[in-house]
Amino acid sequence: MDLRKLKTLIDLVSESGVAELEIEEGEDRVRIVNRPSATPQAMPAPSIPPIPVTPVALPAAVEAAPAQEAPAPAAAPAGLTITSPMVGTFYRAPSPGADPFVKEGDAVKKGQTIGIIEAMKLLNEVEADQDGIVKSFCVENGQPVEFGQPLLVLE
Repeated sequence: MDLRKLKTLIDLVSESGVAELEIEEGEDRVRIVNRPSATPQAMPAPSIPPIPVTPVALPAAVEAAPAQEAPAPAAAPAGLTITSPMVGTFYRAPSPGADPFVKEGDAVKKGQTIGIIEAMKLLNEVEADQDGIVKSFCVENGQPVEFGQPLLVLE
């Protein structure tokens, strides 16, 4: 039995609503079962026995310890910032022994490479998106960076 004939039979069964069709041609035998799409049924949530909780007395030193506050987020640096376009590791130079692309006090032009971010074994150049003078770096060479994290500040 050829594939075109099988496809035609399958289409006919699905369109007609017939539940099952079986055909024999010589030694070939085909059985097509039409199962209407079942609606998903909600499974009952497995019952988990409650775990008994036993109160434990804490030492007075632990109870009296003041709650530590979360560190305040770093204030945005003053000036024009160039941020990381991706997550990766920031490098200021093209290779370990080479001079950095830019240093503090250097003038940069829009489109000039200011560093490299390594992400998934690929080196991606980071270009300045505006003109300015490098005021300071916000990340160290070889430091991991997040998307949108400030890399350097321009004046």
